[in-house]
Amino acid sequence: MRTVPKSEILNAIRQENPWWSNDGRSGRFSHLKERPYIELFFPLLKERVANRAIVLMGPRRVGKTVLLHHSVDRLLDEGIGKNQLGMVSIDNPVYNELRLEQVFKLVSEASENSESGLRYVFFDEIQYLRDWEVHLKVLVDQHPEIQFVVSGSAAAALRLKSIESGAGRLTDFLLPPLTFHEYLTLLQSNLELARKDEDRIFTCDDLQGLNKSFIDYINFGGYPEIALNKAIQGNMGRFLKSDIIDKVLLRDLPSLYGIANIQELNSLFTTLAYNTADEVSLEKLSTGAGVSKNTLRKYIEYLEAAFLIKSIKRIDEGGRRFRRTNHFKVYLTNPSIYSALFSSKGAEDDAMGQLAETAVFSQWFHSNTNLNYARWKEGEIDIVNAADFTPEWAVEVKWSDHYVDKLPKLRHLATFCNKNALDEIAITTRSIRTTKQVGDVTYRFYPTAEYCFTVGFNLLRQKRDNR
Repeated sequence: MRTVPKSEILNAIRQENPWWSNDGRSGRFSHLKERPYIELFFPLLKERVANRAIVLMGPRRVGKTVLLHHSVDRLLDEGIGKNQLGMVSIDNPVYNELRLEQVFKLVSEASENSESGLRYVFFDEIQYLRDWEVHLKVLVDQHPEIQFVVSGSAAAALRLKSIESGAGRLTDFLLPPLTFHEYLTLLQSNLELARKDEDRIFTCDDLQGLNKSFIDYINFGGYPEIALNKAIQGNMGRFLKSDIIDKVLLRDLPSLYGIANIQELNSLFTTLAYNTADEVSLEKLSTGAGVSKNTLRKYIEYLEAAFLIKSIKRIDEGGRRFRRTNHFKVYLTNPSIYSALFSSKGAEDDAMGQLAETAVFSQWFHSNTNLNYARWKEGEIDIVNAADFTPEWAVEVKWSDHYVDKLPKLRHLATFCNKNALDEIAITTRSIRTTKQVGDVTYRFYPTAEYCFTVGFNLLRQKRDNR
């Protein structure tokens, strides 16, 4: 049987690096608008910290490959020589039997450059190479003059292996699903949001239009390719479920963790997805599924590693954690996963309350905040940031204007704030923006869509400013 000749592999590499032979542009994704997250990733790329590679992680289809190509375009625009940049998509089967060092040498040869002449080398879909993390460490040590960047859709494998084998050599960068701010930016929406008070929420005069866009974001907005393509939105189940969710559940996680009963994992994920933003318990999940609690804990850990869900812990009215953690909340990392699994929802659907809460959470989940939820006998609060068991802020998510004039129904919020020395709490609505005073506590009501936009915008700016 004939083996793939070296000449064919070199040709494949040249095709992946069109800037070597054309006018010095990537070209493949130049027509697509950049995700605002490139303002965080590109400075990290330019830092070129010696003896460290960048590991670009994230769920499938969030735009990691596009981000790499946009970064190449920026480097070329800044004057980096076109033969000093090399990129390889490892999911091409021609590389399957090669070690990472061999692929690197082939990139050098294909670029008609010496190895020392390369300054940036990108390996996309790195998880398809065996022991990639070990070989990457060797390359980083041997070539401190080169900034190596790897990315991959098997986020669980990347996170696990980068922690295990790359101590001191790898810098992780998480590219999350689109925030609402990014979604409107990519769509080049003509909605205008402005902040009259620098410390408060962005507001929109066309709140009806903003809410319409927010509903679209909940149903279709987590992934750039879906957000920008109406045809795909008409068949979310086929695209998002088969191309993203099923590949993680049926291929990535089983191959990584040796899961034998894929049906169990699939069934658990479907249950958790349907109950996004609700409190669940290991006891009920175990009884309902006929699966041991320890197995369920492992499955939940795997689903979190793959960036499909995120669980948060429960605290009481005094901000204290419970000793037993059988009860917790689970959120989808983006509400559009719900639409793909079940069906898209409108503003009046019963599920919109939990999806609005999931949308609020998804703006926060990729931050460094210590998110919890509070629940005690007299009440509960949806999301609480409590570092070192000290609540710093809280938000109660309502997809309704009903509670603005029904403050007695929210008395538990004041109780929690008083016990934790919080002088205010955010409460989201559908369309009302106002402030109410309850004793020493200020209730700040914000439309949910405006709140989500603000959180996404602020987090991006804070991360950029803190670099």
